[in-house]
Amino acid sequence: MTRRRAAVLLLALFLLGNATQARAAGYRYWSFWDRTGGHWTYATQGPSTSRPSDGDVQGFRFSVSEDSGDSAQPRGAADFASICARTPAADGRKRVALVVDFGTPADAPSGETPPSARTACARVASDATTAEALASVAKPLRYDTNALLCAIAGYPKTGCGEQVAAAGESKHASAKQKPAANDDGPSLGLLAGAAVVAVLGGAAVWQARRRRNAP
Repeated sequence: MTRRRAAVLLLALFLLGNATQARAAGYRYWSFWDRTGGHWTYATQGPSTSRPSDGDVQGFRFSVSEDSGDSAQPRGAADFASICARTPAADGRKRVALVVDFGTPADAPSGETPPSARTACARVASDATTAEALASVAKPLRYDTNALLCAIAGYPKTGCGEQVAAAGESKHASAKQKPAANDDGPSLGLLAGAAVVAVLGGAAVWQARRRRNAP
């Protein structure tokens, strides 16, 4: 094997390795869920714009995931009658059952331990948002400058939407940088794979020309 060909193969392996690592990356953040029937569905609105009705069940889960398609759901009981059994209805108010799952130690930022999951019945004004209902039962909440929910009941103490690599390293990523579940753009792995094909194709052409020009 010539030195040039060996260098091409090493470059291909490097690009493929980086692509694999990129696919393994995820984001550490609070996901927001609606309870529909007996199942959780990923919320289509953020908590600051969602306005639940009396009797609704909503949940929050802290975890590391690549997008909404593989995000972990809240765990535990999620029944309105049980969660709000001791919170009577009141005129001009609504009751929203909330499930807050702080996630697992594996998802926790370095040096932090997730609290136990909890449920709460928020009795709030009839036009209140989910964010207002959550604030009434799980303070303190923390948001970033993009209105991304960073902490519930003070957890986690720091960080907000970090991108977490396969090796456990992380860097900050804004809400706009989070990948969508149905993102139609090419993945980094696909682009890297295309680059590998281009490099190997170029090497093949070079080898063919070299043979033709050989004495």
